[in-house]
Amino acid sequence: MEPFKNLYNENFVKSFASNIKKHSSSFDEELYLSLVLNELESLELKMRIRLISSNLQTCFKNDYLDNIKILMQVKKDFFKEKTTSLQALVLSDFVEVYGLKYFDISMQALEFFTVDSSSEFAVRKFIIEDEIKAMEYFYKWSKSSNEHVRRLSSEGCRPRLPWGIAISSFKKNPMLIFPILEELKNDKSLYVRRSVANNLNDISKDNPSLVINFIKENIGFSKECDSLLKHAGRTLLKKGDTQILEVFGYKEIKNLILKDFILDMKVSIGEYLNFSFKLESKDKLGLLRIEYEVDFQMANNKRSKKVYMISQSDVKSNSKYINKKHSFKIITTRKYYLGTHFITLIVNGRKIQTKEFLLTKP
Repeated sequence: MEPFKNLYNENFVKSFASNIKKHSSSFDEELYLSLVLNELESLELKMRIRLISSNLQTCFKNDYLDNIKILMQVKKDFFKEKTTSLQALVLSDFVEVYGLKYFDISMQALEFFTVDSSSEFAVRKFIIEDEIKAMEYFYKWSKSSNEHVRRLSSEGCRPRLPWGIAISSFKKNPMLIFPILEELKNDKSLYVRRSVANNLNDISKDNPSLVINFIKENIGFSKECDSLLKHAGRTLLKKGDTQILEVFGYKEIKNLILKDFILDMKVSIGEYLNFSFKLESKDKLGLLRIEYEVDFQMANNKRSKKVYMISQSDVKSNSKYINKKHSFKIITTRKYYLGTHFITLIVNGRKIQTKEFLLTKP
């Protein structure tokens, strides 16, 4: 897969600058290309975006308010059909860098730039600057006819947005967010509902009781909302929170029996760990959430645990057989260390048995 940073290449920068020049004869296109292209190839994704956006003001001859009007024309023209939604992030990033002193104009610009793209990262600086005023815009956006604007009203105020700066005040007290989530919980757009779920999941990491209450109050009204709520509770479900497990019907199974838990005693880096087991009960098993936790050996004798999903289903019989394999293929997001590891089976949030295995050299 082509790295996202390569979307911001020399051809894009030249086309972008040329289009700005078309809408602003005073724009110093030659200087802009010199400032950007001299550094572009050495930078990663976020720094490429910032390089492209932050050098605009130097090359414009107008003030910020005029420049926003020019960039809106560029958005209509250049970013409508000739680029990707990710490339258009340079426009909202310009607002983030230069627009904080012009709060209302900038928020209106971010609303405009988010359509067919996103202003979710740029808007966070405005929340930190004046969260009451910013959230008034967010609530207005939640009623927009455009799904991109409605999504921005949820995605932009997530307390822990990936790639975005954290909003520490919302991690402590997220109550200003809930009127927006209430407005959007039954949104017709899956794109918007998924953002609501992600926002609630963020909140659950610091204020789990608020999310549990929200889920309890809203579950059972529609299939779409129930799906949203389950996705919102995913972190709490992985943690085995008993309240949230019961809300979704994952109760402790009486007389549960684990049989024939078999796994490879050792596995090499780059290979798969194979394991299997059987669950039995006197009655039908019912709603089952089956997971496993790997306890990884890390550097300096430290350890790291991660929970993985196997299945979620309503089992009508009194037994279920599982045959599974866990990959130890080399990936960029995790470094593997040789030594003793552990795997624990989890059923409806309850850990039922642990076994060890050895991770070895290829």
